[in-house]
Amino acid sequence: MAQKLWEKSVQVNQEIERFTVGRDREMDLYLAKYDVLGSMAHITMLQSIELLTQGELDALLAELKNIYAEADRGEFIIEEGVEDVHSQVELMLTRRLGDVGKKIHSGRSRNDQVLLDLKLFTRAQLQELAELVEDLFSALIAQSNKYKDVLMPGYTHLQIAMPSSFGLWFGAYAESLVDDMLFLQAAYKMCNRNPLGSAAGYGSSFPLNRTMTTELLGFDSMNYNVVYAQMGRGKLERNVAFAMATIAGTISKLAYDACLFNSQNFGFVKLPDECTTGSSIMPHKKNPDVFELTRAKCNKLQALPQQIMMIANNLPSGYFRDLQIIKEVFLPAFQELKDCLQMTTYIIKEMKVNEQILDDDKYMLIFSVEEVNRLAREGMPFRDAYKKVGLDIEAGKFTHDKQVHHTHEGSIGNLCNDDISLLMQQLVDGFNFEQVATAENNLLQKK
Repeated sequence: MAQKLWEKSVQVNQEIERFTVGRDREMDLYLAKYDVLGSMAHITMLQSIELLTQGELDALLAELKNIYAEADRGEFIIEEGVEDVHSQVELMLTRRLGDVGKKIHSGRSRNDQVLLDLKLFTRAQLQELAELVEDLFSALIAQSNKYKDVLMPGYTHLQIAMPSSFGLWFGAYAESLVDDMLFLQAAYKMCNRNPLGSAAGYGSSFPLNRTMTTELLGFDSMNYNVVYAQMGRGKLERNVAFAMATIAGTISKLAYDACLFNSQNFGFVKLPDECTTGSSIMPHKKNPDVFELTRAKCNKLQALPQQIMMIANNLPSGYFRDLQIIKEVFLPAFQELKDCLQMTTYIIKEMKVNEQILDDDKYMLIFSVEEVNRLAREGMPFRDAYKKVGLDIEAGKFTHDKQVHHTHEGSIGNLCNDDISLLMQQLVDGFNFEQVATAENNLLQKK
């Protein structure tokens, strides 16, 4: 059995070990290639302060690139008896290179190592989420533009209220994603600060060059105060979870609308047949299971910030093992949200709308405000116009042509989709993903 990094002469009870390790070996597979990236930057810095020779650095970098490639292919494993990803990487290096493999931990603690791994993993996941949000945004804007002239009923209190349009409906969710992207960008910028060098939360007596590792890994800056760097554990996950939750909230509401509007009682939209499921007893059924599951998954994701807060909120400064449990709810959540985004984007692109909804006169009353406004424009006081139209409705005499003439910004006739798209593009550009890609590529090509 491999020795633990912290183990000395006394071996821990096996049941205690099982309990304390928990699911860490499983969760650490998410972090494997990022642990390697962090080690590559760290040892490059160690060589610059003469804690490694150039020859040792070259040998370590070559082997770390091999391990990175294994992790990137999904072939990296944490062996039985090895505690975590950090121990496994160090064990592999020591097997292949001898004692030089044991030198990579100088100036580090597993505390700042896992902080770094989480940040590198999270910023990569946030980039993928941002790209998928942008894809869904583009699909919604395209449908908004395509159906901008097709009217539909707008609802308040689930009662028909005023004229809306599919341009407004699709476009509303697109603009909601703009605000969600702002949350995502804020989470990314908080994430993209370097904790490496904080060690166990109190720095190191080695003359570490933290500016160098910050630049090597493409961070915007570092978490300067070493105690705060450690305090960031849990806070990072909570902030990112809030950003994920706001995206999930938008998708959940959209999924609910789609299920409602797809039902026969509404008949506003038609989901693609290949995205619906049948019934074991009712041959006519085409159930919107994808959107129902999306709604449930997104509602679960909206509870994620609270889960993280309940684990981390009652902890003072410094490291505590409680934080390990956050991994179990946090790391898998990204794939769940990415799946929901991909499914929603596909269905939105294929969704067809009913362009004759308002042929049915049961929706005639949505034009009552249009009639009140017409009378007011002709000089009748608004309250008198309101009363006249109300009395006409009660008497069953109300009628109106099924046209609207809205021109103000953001209304049926002036969707402002170009302005909304510009807001989204400005946010996407503000992430500066290129900086990270360049730094990581340079590190992986380093000889």
